[in-house]
Amino acid sequence: MTTAPELESVAVLVRYFAGARAAAGTAEERIRVPRPDGGAVTAEDVITTALAQHGPQLARVVPACSFLLDGVAVRDRSVPVTDGAELDVLPPFAGG
Repeated sequence: MTTAPELESVAVLVRYFAGARAAAGTAEERIRVPRPDGGAVTAEDVITTALAQHGPQLARVVPACSFLLDGVAVRDRSVPVTDGAELDVLPPFAGG
């Protein structure tokens, strides 16, 4: 019996802002993150998958970024992410 891909992974809309958008080369994308051993996908899993898809430019920006998961600040990257969630990647902003 085969398992549907939707059960083996989680689809997440990742939105990149400012310098993260420039580094990723896109404003947003839907990425599919495999469930580790059938368990829960975490914010860290989503970030790791995005980094693997975009390479060193994004990897240089992400350490300074903060993240919002469905509009709520991510303080612990082990927070579970559900199918259809939105993860915003926010680099530090300058302003005045």
